[in-house]
Amino acid sequence: MPKAILFDFDGTLANTAPGIVLTMQKTFQEMCLPIPTDEAVRHTIGLPLKKCVQTLGQLSDKEAEEGTAIYRKLFPVYEIEHISIFPSVSETLSLLFSQGIRMAICTSRNKFSLDSILQRYALENYFETILTADTHKLNPKPAPDMALVLMERLQVSASQTLVVGDTSFDIEMGNRAHCTTVAVTYGNHSRQQLLSANPTHIIDHFDQIVEIV
Repeated sequence: MPKAILFDFDGTLANTAPGIVLTMQKTFQEMCLPIPTDEAVRHTIGLPLKKCVQTLGQLSDKEAEEGTAIYRKLFPVYEIEHISIFPSVSETLSLLFSQGIRMAICTSRNKFSLDSILQRYALENYFETILTADTHKLNPKPAPDMALVLMERLQVSASQTLVVGDTSFDIEMGNRAHCTTVAVTYGNHSRQQLLSANPTHIIDHFDQIVEIV
């Protein structure tokens, strides 16, 4: 049995894509730039926000910083109102917690927005620690850095750790950290994209994690 699980957030625990797509499109509209398609925005989810903005618009660093600031301003107006937790997430987290599994979140989302969502859905107490893109200067996913830091905090080895995510970035991060990886198919990357990253397991519903544990 694993001792710890490191969860991605967007597309793994929460269905944030509708809010992210809308907020990103409103950001580009406010910048008077061509509005990216839903598919294009979804493909960037999992990367740091500035990288998403820069990639979608082929923008300079300065323009991407401006876009990031606009996105964060619009977050409470658009994104948070369109977020929902995936089916069985709360119940499964409660079960894992009761079994003594130590849980953490590693996400490219910023801490303010993550805390806001966790509190909104009463999920914050399940996680012993979280690591966000804006609180530590680490190489972003798919680099292994975030997983390695969390394992050190939890004092667990890679062989005792599951990394669960919905994108190839998450799976590559976990593989590079030598963890067991679990890809979920209901998020932002297709089954084919996930398989290309060579996950240890692939599941279609969140509660199937219990079978793996």
